[in-house]
Amino acid sequence: MERRTNWYKLDNAAKIIPSTVRGANTRVFRISCELLEEIDPVILQRALDESIVEYPFFNCVLRRGLFWYYLEDSNLNCTVEEEHLPACSPLYLPGKKNLLYRVFYYKRRISIEMFHVLADGTGALMFFRRMITRYLEIAHDFHVDNEFFAAETASVAEKNLDSFTHFYRKQKGLKQLRTLARNNAYQLHGEVDSNNESHIVEACVSANAFKELALKFGTTVGILSTSIYIGAIIDTMSTAQMKKPIVVSVPVNLRQYYKSFTARNFFGVISIKFDPFDYDGTMVSIIEEVDDAFKQQLEPTRVNETMNSYAALEHNIAIKVVPLFIKDYAIGRFDAAAKKGVTTSISNMGLIKMPTEVTPFIDRFSAFMTAAKEQITICSFGDRMVFGECSAFTSHPTMLNLCRRLTAEGLGVELSTNDFDVPVHDKKAKESK
Repeated sequence: MERRTNWYKLDNAAKIIPSTVRGANTRVFRISCELLEEIDPVILQRALDESIVEYPFFNCVLRRGLFWYYLEDSNLNCTVEEEHLPACSPLYLPGKKNLLYRVFYYKRRISIEMFHVLADGTGALMFFRRMITRYLEIAHDFHVDNEFFAAETASVAEKNLDSFTHFYRKQKGLKQLRTLARNNAYQLHGEVDSNNESHIVEACVSANAFKELALKFGTTVGILSTSIYIGAIIDTMSTAQMKKPIVVSVPVNLRQYYKSFTARNFFGVISIKFDPFDYDGTMVSIIEEVDDAFKQQLEPTRVNETMNSYAALEHNIAIKVVPLFIKDYAIGRFDAAAKKGVTTSISNMGLIKMPTEVTPFIDRFSAFMTAAKEQITICSFGDRMVFGECSAFTSHPTMLNLCRRLTAEGLGVELSTNDFDVPVHDKKAKESK
């Protein structure tokens, strides 16, 4: 008997993603886990095969319909590979039937990269944590108590749920994108990689020391991170450039506000706007405005509006009947206009918790997300807090200034990068030291 093929509508955050893939902005994100030992690819493949059973939705492929893109079941299986591609390389290749995620390793590091159509960072992390746990269980012959993951236990149907549609209340759509399009934000500039390949920089600090610094300023880790990043951007600006506001886009995990077990996209975005002329040379002057913006935009009614603005796209009759090729063009143009209203993005995945049994084998987690210009993604594990920058820029002045600000506050910074465009004479100089 022939197996029935299932297909799924894209969730409402994912609907605009295929239309907005441009150049270095592949809409691919990466989550990595660095262990204290070399990776065994055979064990990693087994851990992947056993873990993906709970997330069959991730084995779908993206197809084009007449009016919308959609996801379709496939019989494809992900094969673990040693890392050989530039970071966050394209996963969606129009016209090709391929998986929208990859799992690879390099020395002590395991990474997953995923096309944002499938899931957001939280959804992908749910799967990734299970796979890492299973890998270490097999490698060291012990068993983790299932109670640790009890809060994430859900049926396949619950993990596949489009929570935007489930919690939707009628509202006009695209409101958020229109608001962004009205901004005239400062834009980050720099020399772009000639092949549009992503460069990543990882800055690691003590999570405990950063938390103490936040307490010193009377604020939270998330608000301080955003404030320091804004300060780093100000450090790159000329006086003339300060006429434009800095607008930082901040994704918000909506699972904190709605009871949802979905592994698909379920996030909203708030925008933090700061006028550089309000900066008086102190971090407090930035923190106060960022704190006010977070409080205003994270009120339940505002969060509900944000969630509904995504869901409303599907419920708009006029948009529904427009053929896909026209949607691609219109959404692409609209997204480009909205990006002019955003300087950059910062995403905080927060503290990543793992079972006690596996913690001694893990050094750190890190995360990266491609963007049209630059995005910073933050995550913590144990006493390791990692700021990950991903962009097509071949130089990194904002990250450099962020590190300067961190060290000025007494924090030690460990830097790593995948930069592959170092001039030959510079390479020789480094090798001779």
